Amino acid sequence: MATLAQSKLAQKLDAYPFGFSMPERSVFKTPKGLREDVVLAISRYKHEPDWMTAFRLKAYSIFKDKPMPTWGADLSSIDFDEIYYYLKPVDKQGRTWDDVPAEMKRTFDKLGIPEAEKKFLAGVGAQYDSEVIYHSIQESLSKQGVIFTDMDTGLREYPEIVKQYFGKLIPPADNKFASLNSAVWSGGSFVYVPAGKKVELPLQAYFRINARSMGQFERTLIIAEEGSSVHYVEGCTAPIYATDSLHAAVVEIFVKKGARVRYTTIQNWSKDVYNLVTKRMQVQEEGVGEWIDGNLGSKITMKYPSVYLVGRKAHGEVLSLAFAGAGQHQDAGGKAIHNAPETTSLITSKSISKDGGRTSYRGLLHVAKSAVHAKSTVRCDALILDPQSRSDTYPTMKIRAKNVTVGHEATVSKIGDEQLFYLRSRGLKENEASAMIVNGFVEPIVKELPLEYAIELNRLINLEMEGSVG
Repeated sequence: MATLAQSKLAQKLDAYPFGFSMPERSVFKTPKGLREDVVLAISRYKHEPDWMTAFRLKAYSIFKDKPMPTWGADLSSIDFDEIYYYLKPVDKQGRTWDDVPAEMKRTFDKLGIPEAEKKFLAGVGAQYDSEVIYHSIQESLSKQGVIFTDMDTGLREYPEIVKQYFGKLIPPADNKFASLNSAVWSGGSFVYVPAGKKVELPLQAYFRINARSMGQFERTLIIAEEGSSVHYVEGCTAPIYATDSLHAAVVEIFVKKGARVRYTTIQNWSKDVYNLVTKRMQVQEEGVGEWIDGNLGSKITMKYPSVYLVGRKAHGEVLSLAFAGAGQHQDAGGKAIHNAPETTSLITSKSISKDGGRTSYRGLLHVAKSAVHAKSTVRCDALILDPQSRSDTYPTMKIRAKNVTVGHEATVSKIGDEQLFYLRSRGLKENEASAMIVNGFVEPIVKELPLEYAIELNRLINLEMEGSVG
């Protein structure tokens, strides 16, 4: 007979289809807890250059002295001593799907990674716990000089490029979780697009936490040279355990003159994961930088993708979606920093809260004195599905320049009885009607996704909506 705990776990797995786990395997694993010897062990095991070891140790020193954030979500229950900071699951990375161990292959088969690659992706990287275990890239891209590999390989094979850009946009002292990532980072993606090259199909990375009480600290660095373009897509899931896991990534993106980078994230972590991520993009003259950020899972999310517009006529966009159910707090938003003339930005935030969940929009618009004739619009829309749920908005605007155009719009709404009555009179059940209204609410973000990801996001929203009452 199943125990009560087993029954509850089964219910969670039914509601969250990616909550399955495989037996843990590793060829190297650091002890639980964070100490200087753990940081050194990670760097030595990876045979890193001295400058990276020094970078890690400095970051660890900063992490120890940095206080926990006292604003935003409640992070007081994170116990850094109960986390494993590095686990290497396999000896070597697979270059073909046949190279991947069977149980990991079953995991990514369930997540649809090989099929997605066959259908439309230019390159795929799959990270399992601390390391990328599978990677491929179309031969045509390699011939053009496009680099898409994991961050560890990037450091090893392209050390001068990595050293030039690593930690320059997000230094270890930026915040406590950036310093943590800087000390123990592993995996992530390294993308380099040469001048004038257009990557027509999306590059994809998938991040999977499998081990219990695991921390995942991937580091992603993207450099798009003058006149180039690339679209990078990532997805994230984790099993359901009785103990919490921590995901604290750092993403740095450099968009050179006239280049364009779009970074799309669909994060559907299980509801025992703390998702605490720092993302920053620098956009030079006439460049375009875009974040599309979907957050449907995790216990707590704190994530505010930012665009730093440093060249004339640079443009940045942040489209953020947050969905909070029972026991969740999604604290998300975006930042636009205008440091040059005639720069433009658009921040669009959509949030949905149900079953007592809480969403928060937290954003910053900063227009420096030098950013004359800048234009920016911020739009925040919240949908609350029941009286127990909550939504908050914390917009900050610092306008230092004259002759600028800035707009801010914010709405909070609920599903109306008239809407439900109309849809139910057309034969829909109440939960189907609610899901249809929610899908319409998030449509501005969904339409920006590649078709396969738009379908997947709608499916995930429908799963979240099952059992809701309008």
